[in-house]
Amino acid sequence: MTVQDHDITTATDTAKLPQPMQPPLKQATYKAHTTDFVVNELLPLEFTGEGEHLWLHIQKSGMNTAYLAKLLSEWAEIPLRDVGFSGLKDRHALTTQWFSLRIPKKQLPDSEFAPVDISANESVTILEQQWHNKKLNRGTHRANQFIITLRDIEFADIDNPFSNPEQLLSTKQAVEQHLTTISQSGVPNYFGSQRFGRSGNNIREALSLFARPVPEARPQPNKSKRKRVPREQNTMELSAARSLIFNKILAVRVGDGSWNTGLAGEVFNLDGSGSIFASDEIDDTLQGRLESGDIHPTAVLWGTANDKVSGQAADIENDIVAQSPLLTQLATGLEQRNIKAQRRALRLPIEALSWQWQDIEDGQALILNFTLTTGSFATSVLASLVQELSTSSSSMS
Repeated sequence: MTVQDHDITTATDTAKLPQPMQPPLKQATYKAHTTDFVVNELLPLEFTGEGEHLWLHIQKSGMNTAYLAKLLSEWAEIPLRDVGFSGLKDRHALTTQWFSLRIPKKQLPDSEFAPVDISANESVTILEQQWHNKKLNRGTHRANQFIITLRDIEFADIDNPFSNPEQLLSTKQAVEQHLTTISQSGVPNYFGSQRFGRSGNNIREALSLFARPVPEARPQPNKSKRKRVPREQNTMELSAARSLIFNKILAVRVGDGSWNTGLAGEVFNLDGSGSIFASDEIDDTLQGRLESGDIHPTAVLWGTANDKVSGQAADIENDIVAQSPLLTQLATGLEQRNIKAQRRALRLPIEALSWQWQDIEDGQALILNFTLTTGSFATSVLASLVQELSTSSSSMS
């Protein structure tokens, strides 16, 4: 059975993914202004004060991380490979993150970093600089802090709460109770829509990639005992394929209520770490650790050697893929390229969640402040709160 184009568009529509509870906000807009979406990289580190790597703490808006890295390499007159950063930050946001520049003999450029070939909607400010003896590598930062402002709010249960102050107060209290609940229970750890590209184009690219012959392994010199794995350049497509399969498994687990309780044969993730372990049954000890948030159930990031999961948990993962022609094609393509299976937590804990209401000219704004571990999506938190979430990135100022 062939996969139709509309199947991909529908499959990658993250707005239709199920939630454990009904979101209390019917509609809201975010990213109406640059300052409505603030991301601060949390990178606890003690600098040595010596070495040839200049670390820059930079606030930016209107440009992506890769382009800023290019500007820094040109300013310092160093190869792009000598510019390090931990993670990619949203272009349509006000973000802070660290970059490292390898400066041989600490010979800084004569002029300060002040790029002139940027548009009026782009800005770059150096907040701090430190010398260190190591390059900043990808995935180094622990977490990101988000400060997000929601505007154009419509409540789910009431058409016009602003005509009745008491009704508005009660409605806002219900929203706050929902926020209190998810701060304790977490939310489904879905991949966000940006992982799949516009209308799912990254999945289309993945299918095109999988339709081509698998690259052959390069021959190794006789003196080397290591087997070289063919280098796969299409990381975006591979990541999108794994993410879509994961989201579909998580959606089923949310539907049956097992996303935060576990199943027989489950593989668990230790909170705040990459450690995992398997268990044939859910005993009282595991149940207590699940309820406390010490461990989380997981699902597969599809690939070969998915042998840690078993029992009911394994059956669900395999059945979901087998029943979908699209997921079957993606899974087969990943296996043929020898991508090794990994595990990802089904539950996303929300750290330090706080909020405040703000009166604005046309109603109410809700400002959320929270921290998420690296690799998770703020939109997963917003999706648990808002039924119809829209952006105004084209009008950001």
